[in-house]
Amino acid sequence: MKKVLMHTCCAPCSVYCIDSLRSENIEPTVFWYNPNIHPYIEYKTRRDCLKEYTKSINVEAVFIEEYGLDEFCQNVVSDIKNRCVNYCYPKRILKTAEYAKAHGFDAFTTTLLVSPYQKHEELKIVCERIAEELGIEFLYRDFRVGFREGQTKARELGLYMQKYCGCIFSEEDRYRKQIEKDKKDGII
Repeated sequence: MKKVLMHTCCAPCSVYCIDSLRSENIEPTVFWYNPNIHPYIEYKTRRDCLKEYTKSINVEAVFIEEYGLDEFCQNVVSDIKNRCVNYCYPKRILKTAEYAKAHGFDAFTTTLLVSPYQKHEELKIVCERIAEELGIEFLYRDFRVGFREGQTKARELGLYMQKYCGCIFSEEDRYRKQIEKDKKDGII
């Protein structure tokens, strides 16, 4: 059986990915490394929910604790619009691939591939580049086909369902229409 390390951003996004890989007789090991998630209470809530979920379904999990607000801000401030492709994806995927290679995994993947809100093609390119550089397989799956199914199951399980991707700028994006309306209405 192939040993796969799966970078995991949160429990809800992991649901379909784990189920899908298990249906292929691949037992993933969940890998938590998300120094882009802010504020700290959001980071902690997502991490703790994932810990509980992985225990409940008997999935091995590795948690790398690195809450990195300062480093994150320093690295994205000059190009906030391209933060995902230029910083967030490479930072998390590189750490995942390095861990996978150092700990005898055959391949790595990421739950970010399940979200229709991510920059899927750019993420895939980042993963392929890092895999080639490090000499480890990137197990690509377009998990987006199961996004709604996974979200429904996550809700049924009572998992914490976050409202934004993770960083403070994605939270702002979530409110952008309201902010623009408030500006237009002279509220702010």
